[in-house]
This record gives sequence, structure tokens and C-alpha cells, in this order.
Amino acid sequence: MLQETLLPVLSVSAFAYSYRAMGAPEEYTGLVVLGAAMTTFWMNVLWGMGAALYWERDSGNLELYIMSPAPMMGILTGMALGGMTTTVVRAVAITVTGVLLFDVPIHPRSWWELVVVFGLTLTALYGLGMMFASVFLRWGREAWHLVNLFQEPIYLLTGTNFPVSAIFPKAVAVVASVIPLTAGMDAMRQILFGTPGVFEVWVEMLLLAGLSVAFVFAARQLLRNLERRAKEEGKLTVRWQ
Repeated sequence: MLQETLLPVLSVSAFAYSYRAMGAPEEYTGLVVLGAAMTTFWMNVLWGMGAALYWERDSGNLELYIMSPAPMMGILTGMALGGMTTTVVRAVAITVTGVLLFDVPIHPRSWWELVVVFGLTLTALYGLGMMFASVFLRWGREAWHLVNLFQEPIYLLTGTNFPVSAIFPKAVAVVASVIPLTAGMDAMRQILFGTPGVFEVWVEMLLLAGLSVAFVFAARQLLRNLERRAKEEGKLTVRWQ
């Protein structure tokens, strides 16, 4: 808990003090705190979901998953719910610590909108994680490099420490909104701090709902294709393949 909460708060502190030194609005400190909290979910999607099946194959558990009567989508959903639950604790700890430490002003315009956006963001994120799980398992040893590849660029494109609409051109911000974390944080920042967004909140809600359906459907199709090819090639549970 110390590692997962103290270190992110140190990163938040660096950006918060930088914004205050530049005379930025107080809301920018809140943007950084929210970004640090939501980034924990992205890390869990990459390491806890994306690389999960690859690690399970190396540890010898993937055979048990395949032999069980439960579908692979059900197993991945269980992983997603477990990872989501533990990550919520970390995100809440980071948020509370950041709000109390920097006296962040939070005045949400609507709690129900905040809850809906948060739920849709997590659904889309973990649907994307299910896609990563099948893709990374198929690509084998490249999974570790892919996880590292997708880590840092997302921090930039999602605007973890800055508002996307204020930094990127409109076209870049629109393309970046295809990433669930971008649209989700942009909507939550509008609700919590009233900062300008790429789209209206209701538009981003519809976008997140569409991404949730698309990612879950794509994950299901990828898993079916993976199982079909595994039956044909017989190498799904073979290590280092």
C-alpha cells in the first residue's frame, strides 16, 4: 500500500508545485490528482489484464483455465472485477491524500453523472484489457515489450497531468478520445472542476458506452479466434511460443 500510494503522491506533488509556481488555476492541481488516481486503473489493465494470460501460461495455470467449464470471457471478467476492486482502494487512497494535502477544490455539478462516467470508463478500460489479454498471449514473448510500449505514450495522449483540450490541437484530441481513459478523465474533469473539455459530457458518455460495447465484442471475437487457432496449431499452452 505504501508503494502504490506514496510514490504516485510524490509524482502528483511535483506537478502540483510546478503548476502553483507558474500561477496556474487551482483546478489544475485537481486535474493532476484525478490523473494519478485514474492512471492506477490503466496500469492494472496493462499488467493485471493484458499480460495475465501470458503469465498464467508460463506458470502452468492456463491449461486449468482452458479445461474448466467456465468460458474464457468469464475468467477474464473475474480477473477484471478482482483487479478493479483492489485498484479502487489504491485510487481512493491517492485521491484522498492528494485532496487533503493540496486542498483541492471539488464541487461536482452532478454526482450521478460522475458515477455513470466512472463506471463507463472502467467498463471500456477493462474491455480493452480483455482484448490485450488475447493479443499479448498470441504474440508470446513480445507481451512484456508491448506492455512497456503502451505505458508511457498513454500518459501523454490521455492528458494525465494536463487538460487534453488545452494542449493538443482539436484533431489530435479527438483521435486521443478513442482511448477510454482520455474521454473518461476529460468528462470527469468537466464534472468535478468545470474545465473545458474536448466534447460535452453527454457526448463523451455516449462515446464511452460505444467503446465499452466495441471492446467487449472485439475481445470475445479475439478469444474465439485464439481458441480456434490453438486447436489447429496445438501451441496455446506451450511455453515460449
